[in-house]
Amino acid sequence: MNTDISAEPGRLRIDDIQGMLSKTYWSFGITKNEIAKGIHNSALVVGAYDTDGRQVGFLRVVSDKVRFAYVLDVIVAEDYRHRGIGQAMVRFAITHPELKDVYQWLLKTSDAHGMYGKCGFSRLEDPERWMGRMQPRPEREVFEG
Repeated sequence: MNTDISAEPGRLRIDDIQGMLSKTYWSFGITKNEIAKGIHNSALVVGAYDTDGRQVGFLRVVSDKVRFAYVLDVIVAEDYRHRGIGQAMVRFAITHPELKDVYQWLLKTSDAHGMYGKCGFSRLEDPERWMGRMQPRPEREVFEG
């Protein structure tokens, strides 16, 4: 894998991120404003970059940086998949010094259980204790970050 993994927010390329996320089942049609607001409100953002500087991977973490972290928006460009970039980004995030105190890590996936399993994630042992409140995606206002 000849890819640079970084948590430097200044390197993020919103156009590249939108190009990847807007085609996914969980963020279909996501806008640049939504992405920017999500980045702004995240505890950690991670990018993967090829040797030409193109952003080929992205993930973010929502966390209190003490007990809880939620990994989301993990995406790798289609032409860079199956090279270990997703795993590298997840490992980078879960070992990042800013999140060293976190002991409860969560994520949601419908198709990448194997990849996350290689990073130490497993199905919840007590899912009956967890609850959620899900609603349709609302219309968004423009975010000026």
